[in-house]
Amino acid sequence: MSLGDEREPYGGTGQTRTRLPGTDTDPYGTPRRGPRSSSRSLVTVVGVVVLLIAAIAFANRGGGDASSSTDGSGSKPGATATAASGQRPVQSKSAAGIPSGFAQDQQGAESAAANYAVVLVSADILKPARRPEIVRQVFDAERVAALESNLDRVYDKAFLDKVGLDENGDAPKGSTYVSRTMPVGTKVTDFSGSTATVEVWCTGVYGMTGETSQNPVTSDWFTMTLQLRWTDGDWKVDSFSQKEGPAPVNGDNKVSTSDAISKAVEEFGGFTYAR
Repeated sequence: MSLGDEREPYGGTGQTRTRLPGTDTDPYGTPRRGPRSSSRSLVTVVGVVVLLIAAIAFANRGGGDASSSTDGSGSKPGATATAASGQRPVQSKSAAGIPSGFAQDQQGAESAAANYAVVLVSADILKPARRPEIVRQVFDAERVAALESNLDRVYDKAFLDKVGLDENGDAPKGSTYVSRTMPVGTKVTDFSGSTATVEVWCTGVYGMTGETSQNPVTSDWFTMTLQLRWTDGDWKVDSFSQKEGPAPVNGDNKVSTSDAISKAVEEFGGFTYAR
């Protein structure tokens, strides 16, 4: 799933690395689930993912063409594509807790795109009280009003009911709604100095914990394409889109219990992503 589709200064044309922001220990948990034994549960999860993808596409409609550039014009990562660039991750965060202050170069654009992908596909985007902060921090000011309105219509009570949340975006007592995204790599497909197109390859875990959950936590792979614009001294999202994969073959990891997933979500925080 992806938000969007509901689902220092740093990078080159390669994969992202992660470093903890400041001195805080804030790592994301990355629980993975093995193959499901219940076809019914799988169908339910797939249905929720499809709903999320449709929601993001609708909310972002009318913002220009944000489809991924796949013409092969970008250079292929070299042998050192994943090596540290020597730059430090951004240290500043907005009042919304989202990294900010990215450099006006390709590395900064990649770092911004990776961090924005994380927040745009988070559980917080479904919370009416939290959503405005996220949209205003992440998006170009000219896009904020229209996007807020669209998201409010998309993530209405009926939608929240389908994913098991109440009108405030909260999970039932004793359950935890999980939506965690982990960027695997980034690729700049267009850069002009004041605009950039960045693809972010992601994996993530999504669903509701709880023994009676109809939407158990599962994993997903997808690629987000973000159109960025340099404005007000930082990179902001002008529009974005999402597509499935690339997805590897599922491993044979032992499936964790619902309680173990809930505990991991409560105990593990998140990274600041940078090249």
